[in-house]
Amino acid sequence: MAADTLTGIRVFCRVVELKSFAGAARRLDMSPAMVSKHVTQLEQRLGTRMLNRSSRHLSLTEAGAEYHAKALPLIEELDEIETSVSGTTSNPRGTLRITAPVWFANPGFINFLELYQKKYPQVRLDLDLSGRVVNLAEEGFDLALRVTTFRADAWIARPLGTVKFLFVAAPEYLERTGTPRTLVELATRPMLFYSLAQIREVTVNGPYGEESVTLTSGFQSSNESLLHLAALQGMGYALLPDRLVGSDVAAGRLIVLLADYPERRLPLLGVYPNRKYLSSKVRTFLEFMLEAEAAKGYASARV
Repeated sequence: MAADTLTGIRVFCRVVELKSFAGAARRLDMSPAMVSKHVTQLEQRLGTRMLNRSSRHLSLTEAGAEYHAKALPLIEELDEIETSVSGTTSNPRGTLRITAPVWFANPGFINFLELYQKKYPQVRLDLDLSGRVVNLAEEGFDLALRVTTFRADAWIARPLGTVKFLFVAAPEYLERTGTPRTLVELATRPMLFYSLAQIREVTVNGPYGEESVTLTSGFQSSNESLLHLAALQGMGYALLPDRLVGSDVAAGRLIVLLADYPERRLPLLGVYPNRKYLSSKVRTFLEFMLEAEAAKGYASARV
């Protein structure tokens, strides 16, 4: 790729980021005329208009949006590689695309993200909390946060900590149905079930000996936040992460069931494509989360 072409791509991406030719010129230490020239040459080379321009408005065309979505990650990765090879210290920059479970939409994780962005202000966070299964490489995600024991061979999974899960139910539900004392007794009741869970058969060596049960669902959803609301409404019991329900337990809105049983914990993993080169934006995010987890979990992250 010719140097002029690479420069043109960099200039185009900066114009899109700042939504301004003048802003891009200041950031790149170029004249506005030179910035306009690079974008025009890029459009001429591709044979299509990339930007709609007016005196007050700048927007991407359909072709420009597609080109930008594919070109930006390549430019950012090239910058990271050049920095790594040169041996210099670089502040992470660029867009960090993360996918995580729905229940990460909680105050503790927002606190963690705020602290990360204060430390690394040049990183733009783009989070998908849909809970859906994604293909990291094909969909352009840099990182997945997963709470699971499953590890795919195609990816690298870095342990970050553990997440405790609690059986919880609303006081109103327990007043209506009674409070179960054993896992076997609990399993006779329909559960507010997480539909993406891979395991329904549970064996526990608890205070009453070994118990093997099959959990049954009376209401199920792939959205843990909806199950949380259903539990608060008294629709049944649920197994949910303590980071989602902790404040409700503390306030008495939810009651922890089987509290004398062994804790139920799953690994929190940072999963990323199996590449030899790890960008500094991913590396710093993983390290920052690892520090927060070691400190008490991100719910009280003050690192």
